[in-house]
Amino acid sequence: MKILVINCGSSSLKYQLIDMENESVLAKGLCERIGIDGSKLTHKPTGKESYAVEKDMPDHKVAVQLVLEALMDKEHGVIENTEEITAIGHRVLHAGTIYSDATLITEDVKKVIRDCFDLGPLHNPANLIGIEACEAAMPGKPNVAVFDTAFGMKMPEKAAMYAIPYEYYEKYSIRRYGFHGTSHMFVSGETLKCLGKDDAKVIVCHLGNGASISASIGGKCVDTSMGLTPLEGLIMGTRSGDIDPAVLQFICNHENIDINEMLNILNKKSGVLGMSGVSSDFRDVRKAADEGNERAITALDAYRYRVVKYIGSYTAAMNGVDAITFTAGVGENDTAMREEICAYLGYLGIKIDPEKNAAARGEAAEISTADSKVKVYVIPTNEELAIARETKALV
Repeated sequence: MKILVINCGSSSLKYQLIDMENESVLAKGLCERIGIDGSKLTHKPTGKESYAVEKDMPDHKVAVQLVLEALMDKEHGVIENTEEITAIGHRVLHAGTIYSDATLITEDVKKVIRDCFDLGPLHNPANLIGIEACEAAMPGKPNVAVFDTAFGMKMPEKAAMYAIPYEYYEKYSIRRYGFHGTSHMFVSGETLKCLGKDDAKVIVCHLGNGASISASIGGKCVDTSMGLTPLEGLIMGTRSGDIDPAVLQFICNHENIDINEMLNILNKKSGVLGMSGVSSDFRDVRKAADEGNERAITALDAYRYRVVKYIGSYTAAMNGVDAITFTAGVGENDTAMREEICAYLGYLGIKIDPEKNAAARGEAAEISTADSKVKVYVIPTNEELAIARETKALV
């Protein structure tokens, strides 16, 4: 069984073809600048050199066709024809309260995805375009939607509901959903395997330009830091994370801007970029901090502090924790950040092995000492494999 995993953005399409017999990646790639001048496909067959094709991609239909041509290319391809593809798994951001599990895509499912455009205006339209492009290119093939909110949908009502009039939940499905759900599901599951304990209490720190933390018991979500949108929670590369809502009104009134512009500021001009004035890239901010830039120092301090606060609150929510796992770009690669965060957590009996931590990059590793009361891991996220597994289970 070979599963094609598709992740569509508004002007991009990431893909992987995975052989589910051994869960090996046969090929992966990226279509960039779809609908924009300078469109480009970069294709990497496993064990071979990657190659790039610069060709106009006016829409995602053309992009999907180019992906299939690359997969079947005589020199760079890994399949002879599309009959070798059993099914297509799609990352879909939002299904509101209607779907909380992966599902075979039907016209009804597509309607739900469309109805949730206002909950995921940047992602849901692109996700639906990708689905319909695959349907057109490979008629009759099963397509599966794996929702990014599925993991967070399992959290109890006390964690999910906002303290606002209940009618807004009834009318508009306003609640906390959580995002990076496929990543949290995959990494928490891999952590359970490392522990050899099916009912373990796990905190996953998905730290990157977008960042979130989840708490789970036995792989079931207890709480997660993002909310109705990915804006809630941690300080991120360009997102503010948690903020007093009155700040929005105050700035709108004083700067004479509307709420849409204010939300654009909170999503794209805030976070460590807004605090430091340097960059949204943590490497640049770290460099500036090392050179004595006070705003960069404060931005990193605030970022770590917010992460630690969430870890502490989730430990309390679960009445303990068995393991803390770092994942995503910063979590997997920033050894100093991991060490600095864990330095706050001595009260939990956490001890980090500096040598193990320094060596942990790009593959799963335990970085805690043998006598640490809580295990600490680095586990690279693999959303594509998680989507492929969900797709296989359905088809």
